[in-house]
Amino acid sequence: MTTDPFNWRTEIIRVMPPLRAFARSLAKNLAHADDLVQDTLTKAWAKRQQFEPGTNLQAWLFTILRNTFYTNVRRRRWEVEDVDDLQAAKLTVGPRQEWSLALRALERAIQRLPPEQREVLILIVGAGVTYDEAARICDCAVGTIKSRLARARARLAGLMEMESVTDLGAISPMAAAE
Repeated sequence: MTTDPFNWRTEIIRVMPPLRAFARSLAKNLAHADDLVQDTLTKAWAKRQQFEPGTNLQAWLFTILRNTFYTNVRRRRWEVEDVDDLQAAKLTVGPRQEWSLALRALERAIQRLPPEQREVLILIVGAGVTYDEAARICDCAVGTIKSRLARARARLAGLMEMESVTDLGAISPMAAAE
């Protein structure tokens, strides 16, 4: 370790009170002022080789503090203050991995259904057509459509390892109420 004739620790401690006062006058908030001082000292420490011993450390630190403050002000111009986290709550996205896995499992299970059951399930549940429309499209009776749908839902629940058809939730056609 090389010895540094300039004692950083002593000099930083000496200029801390006026540095904090200057930060408070700019930030007008104690927490922001303390953050500003911390950012300033972190930057100064990282660039300490650029400081020329014998020059005014306090002025150098004040310059860093002032520049950091105005950089933060410019940055905050584009930020929205969110005291109650209301904006953040609107921007959050739940974990997608579980839903993605469940969706892939559902897609695989639907592909394993017999074609006539898959067709009816997709028409009624996926596309939202009525039983009558599905019967016309498939060229069969409405009762056949209802039967195929019931078998498709039961088989799908089994393929997805669910205890009952009601566990499918969204795979329950709105048209069933007709």
